[in-house]
Amino acid sequence: MALEDFKKKKAYYQRSWTQVNASNSWSMFRIMSEFVDAYDKLDRIGPCISIFGSARTKPDNPYYKLATSVAERLVEEGYGVITGGGPGIMEAGNLGAQNKEGKSVGLNIELPFEQGHNPYIDHDKLISHHYFFVRKVVFVKYAQGFVYLPGGFGTFDELFEVLTLVQTKKIDRVPIVLMGKDFWSGMLDWLRNVVLEKQHNINKDDFNLFLVTDDVEEAIVYINQFYEGRDLAPNFS
Repeated sequence: MALEDFKKKKAYYQRSWTQVNASNSWSMFRIMSEFVDAYDKLDRIGPCISIFGSARTKPDNPYYKLATSVAERLVEEGYGVITGGGPGIMEAGNLGAQNKEGKSVGLNIELPFEQGHNPYIDHDKLISHHYFFVRKVVFVKYAQGFVYLPGGFGTFDELFEVLTLVQTKKIDRVPIVLMGKDFWSGMLDWLRNVVLEKQHNINKDDFNLFLVTDDVEEAIVYINQFYEGRDLAPNFS
């Protein structure tokens, strides 16, 4: 009887493993289709800046207005705007781009607890993602700069992803702007006092990889000056 039970369990696990392998194979096709769709839509988009920040920021919040203003100025300087396509700071970035009739891109992500995309994305530049990592690749590939406003885990994730890619030279140096000095000051103090001075886990030159400001014009000048004499091509092929 014990042998029969063993055979049944073995057969059950073999069937389950076959189903897992089949599911993995189909996942690969889905991943490839997401890349193909994004690359096809964005390959000719031109220079863009990615704007990050919290989906929970309301329109009456000063940071929402700041995101709208910086997006408007970026468009006036010839850049398109890429956001995560959702509400909050993302919505503000897309709103600012459309206010100035610039390119407004939304890289939406399918999440169970958040609403869909905001209404300020160009209809042909809305891209829906199931996989976070595919979305992150597209954010980096098609952005010639990054602006980070106050946000949560997702914003920090995107910030440190880009800083790591630049620090390790996996992508070329790009302008990185942190907007909202009050918000970022605690993190920067911790990086200096603990990560750098106490643990020696980063280099002091790493603080030169980004600008911290509350001033829209300072952010615009920083990005424009960075690209004087530099190519505005995608970050990697």
